[in-house]
This record gives sequence, C-alpha cells and structure tokens, in this order.
Amino acid sequence: MPNNNVAQAPIEPSNSDSLLTDARQTNSLTIKVEKGTRGAGRWPVDDVKALFDLPFNDLLYKAQSVHRENFDPNRLQLSSLLSIKTGACPEDCKYCPQSARYKTGLEVERLMRVESIVQAAKKAKANGAARFCMGAAWRSPKDADLQVVEEAVRQVKDLGLETCATLGMLNAQQAASLRDAGLDYYNHNLDTSESYYKEVITTRTYQDRLDTLAHVRGVGMNVCSGGIVGMGESRQDRAELIANLANLPEPPQSVPINNLVQVKGTPLDEVEPLDDFEFIRTIAVARITMPTSYVRLSAGREAMNDQMQALCFMAGANSVFYGEALLTTSNASVEHDRELMAKLGIDAESVNEPA
Repeated sequence: MPNNNVAQAPIEPSNSDSLLTDARQTNSLTIKVEKGTRGAGRWPVDDVKALFDLPFNDLLYKAQSVHRENFDPNRLQLSSLLSIKTGACPEDCKYCPQSARYKTGLEVERLMRVESIVQAAKKAKANGAARFCMGAAWRSPKDADLQVVEEAVRQVKDLGLETCATLGMLNAQQAASLRDAGLDYYNHNLDTSESYYKEVITTRTYQDRLDTLAHVRGVGMNVCSGGIVGMGESRQDRAELIANLANLPEPPQSVPINNLVQVKGTPLDEVEPLDDFEFIRTIAVARITMPTSYVRLSAGREAMNDQMQALCFMAGANSVFYGEALLTTSNASVEHDRELMAKLGIDAESVNEPA
C-alpha cells in the first residue's frame, strides 16, 4: 500500500520529460487493451523504450522518485516460493527445467500433501516471509488437484500469510474457485514480448496468457505477472513486455522480474547473459510505468552481488523471493539476505497474525 508518511519527492523536469507522462496521472487511467493494440495505451511502446534509453542516473532518479511517492523506500515485501508439484510439464518453454521435453536431471515429484505444504509455510513465516507462493508444473490444473491446492490455501491463510499460486492456465470457473478458497494472488507471467514469444514457447499462445490474467482479474483476485529477461531478446522486446504489463486494464499488483537462470539441458542454456545494468534498467522502467505495483527481484538473484541488488532497490524493487530455493533453482540464503537488509537499513514488511 502507498505510504503516506514518506516525504513526497517530485520528479524534476528534464529535456526528456516531454516523452513521459506523470506517474500519478497515468495511475488514475484505465484502458481496455484489445488484441493488436497492446502497448498503445497509457504507455506507448515508444515512450517505454525512451525510458530505457535515458542516461542511467536520470532513469534511476525518476524511478526512485516514483517509488517514494507510493512506497516506503526502506521496506521489502518478502515472499517464499515452494514447488508443490515438480517436473513432467508438457509445455516447451525453452528456459524451464521442468519441461518433460528436456533432459535436465530434474527429479519428477507428485503433488505434495496439504500437511507438507503447510509445514513449509510455517517455516517460511518463521523466517520472516509475508507471502507464501505455491507453484505446480501443470499446463492447467485438474479439478481434483485444484481441490488439494484450495485446501492448502485455506490452511496457509490461517497462519496469517498472504497466499499466491502459479498453476498454469486457468478458466473462469477455476479462478473463481481459487478466489473462494481465499487465494490472494495468482501468478501467470507474460514472459517476454509478443513478437519474441514464439522464440521461447510454442505450446501456448500469448493470448492464452492474457486470457488467464483476465479470468483472474475478473473474479477480483490480485494479479501477479511479469517476465523473464536475458533470454536473447532485444531492448525493444523488453520495452514491449513492460508496455503490455502496464497497459493491462489494471496493471498487475505484483510484477516479478526474473533474470534467466541457465539450466543445462534447456535450449537457453548457453544464451549470452544480460548485462547487469540492463537488468537494473528493466526494474526502473517497471517501477515508473507501474507506480503502485510491487516489483519483485525473482529468479537469478543468487548470482547478483550486493551492489547490484542495492541498485535494484534504488531503482524501485520492493519485493524479493526469500529462502534458499525457488521452484527448482537455488536462491540467496536467508542469512545473507538478513545481512544485506541490515547493511542497507531495509526492514521487512510484517506478516499478519491469525485472528
């Protein structure tokens, strides 16, 4: 939520400000993004690309100014992520070790029992996480499996944690069922630009992803949607991704920005890594274009040094995945994260206590 106790830092005018719209003004607008017009609303792609092209210091200044208008700059939202069903996914996402199409050495695991999920959630809360995210490697969930997830959601919420799930594509009825179980957020990433998408995934369309987001939004759940950078895409693709997210009828309440973790056996194993400054730019542009969204440092954070993470926080990131593991890849240690937060004077958002 916006922090009204933080000093308001105006965005100073510069020669490039004519390319931008004021964040407070854009936040009050809504548009319907029709097929074929994505990126042509509040934030035209050219304007987003202009942000990427700003001098680095100017871009960070703008992003930090927008951040301070909407959030406490010294607080982080901590989320913990658990793979509740691992591997054997029929999709062909070229970045994903969970695809059944690639030989990555990943051990396939069935859907976890509710009690095991809840135990993991208790540990996450004890370590300081405020949100517990559950991920399953499905194209879309079966109704019987969804019942297990819904019971897990109910019990995790009883612990006082926010809940999030990423289970693949949903129809409207499934979205409503998860909402009724109390799910707070549903994650479904756009991954990349629409034009680059076919280079990464062929087993579901970009419109499939937008449809799932529409079903989630339509039943009143919070949307968690972002993308993955460093998959060989261009800066133009990154600008288009951010524009598509910002121009949804309502921007996602949570925007995870993932830096590709290369996994041996996947087609993107040897792609050239993204430059660190380009990743930080992506964080900053996401913050400016989606001023009231949580922008999360997600996959790839383990490989980032402290200085890079600090610049990401300066650029407007205010959420991280917290804990030693993500779905199938490792993450920064809890101890190290605590040390870094102490160095930077950053506090974690508090969790809710059960009623």
